Amino acid sequence: MNQVIGSQSISFGVSPYLISSGSVVGSKESEGPLAKLFDMASQDDLFGAKTWEEAESNMQKEACILALGKAHIPPEKVRYLFGGDLLRQGIATSMGIEALQIPMFGLFGACSTSGEALALGAMCVAAGYGDYMLAVTSSHFGSAEKEFRFPLGYASQRPLSAHWTVTGSGAFLVGTEKSHIRISGVTIGKIVDYGLKDSQNMGACMAPAAVDTIMQNFKDFGRKAEDYDRIVTGDLGYVGQDILFDLIKKKGSDIRTMHLDCGMTIFDQKTQDTHAGGSGCGCAAVTLAAYVLPKIKKGEWKRVLFVPTGALMSTVSFNEGASVPGIAHAIVLEHC
Repeated sequence: MNQVIGSQSISFGVSPYLISSGSVVGSKESEGPLAKLFDMASQDDLFGAKTWEEAESNMQKEACILALGKAHIPPEKVRYLFGGDLLRQGIATSMGIEALQIPMFGLFGACSTSGEALALGAMCVAAGYGDYMLAVTSSHFGSAEKEFRFPLGYASQRPLSAHWTVTGSGAFLVGTEKSHIRISGVTIGKIVDYGLKDSQNMGACMAPAAVDTIMQNFKDFGRKAEDYDRIVTGDLGYVGQDILFDLIKKKGSDIRTMHLDCGMTIFDQKTQDTHAGGSGCGCAAVTLAAYVLPKIKKGEWKRVLFVPTGALMSTVSFNEGASVPGIAHAIVLEHC
C-alpha cells in the first residue's frame, strides 16, 4: 500500500515506473557538454514556427511523441497528461499537445514544473487511476526573455548572477509497465520566501526552497545525504549552489560530494557565456531525460533525489515590487 510519511512525503508501496523520456533542445544547448545525449537538437530555434511561443509548443509536441514512440505507446493509451511552461496561461503546453488529444492537467510551478508533473503522474499511477501518465514541460530563451525581461533586440546587459533560459522540452512516460527506473517516493515542497526581490538572481531566490525540501525528504524518509548517489537540483546555478551548501550545512547536513545542478551541467560556463548557468522549466527536464536517467538505468547511480526548483514570480508581481518566493519538489528515483 502507498504510505503517507512525515508531513510532506509519499512512499509508494508498488512503485510506478519511469518508462521512457524524450528531450528536445535548441542550438545553444546543442553546443554544450550534453550535446550528444539529447534526442533532438535543432539549429533553428524557431523549430519551423513563426514565433518563439509557437516554437515552444512544437518542442513540447516533439518531446511527447519521442517519449511515446520509445515505449511504443499510442497517445490514446495515456490516461492523463500533466504539463506546464512559463508563458501566460500555459499556452506552450495547451497548444503544443492539442493534437495528441490526451486529457490534460495544466500546471505552473515555474522551473520546478517537471517535478510537479512527475509527482502527480506517479501518484495517479500508484493510486490505480491509469496505466500510463505523461509529464511534460518546456522553456524557450526567446519567449522567456520577452515574457519576463526584455525583447531580444533590446540587447540589455545581463549581470553575472543572471541565468540563461534553456530552450528545451522534456517529456516522461510514467506507468505500471516495468522498466529499470522506478519512482519510489515524492516529497512535495512548500513555498519559501526569504524576501529577495532580484529577478536576475533566481539562484538565491530558489536555494532556500531547495534546502527546505531536501531536509524534509531526509526527515520524512529517515535518510541522510549519503543514502543518495546524487542529489540533483534544477537550476540553482553557480550562485545558488553556494547558498544551498551554506544553508544546508547550518542544518547539519553536507551534500557537496553528491550534489549536481542541472543549470551548471547543461552549459559550459567558460565558453558559452551563460553567467550563473541554465534555468527555465526545460533545464531540469532535458538534463534529467538525457543525462540523469541513463545513469540510473545502467545502475551507475542506484538512488537519486531529483529536486527541480522554481522561482514563483510573474511580470505583475515583479513590477509591483513583490519578493520572489521559491518552491522545490523532490522525486526519489531508483534503479531496479
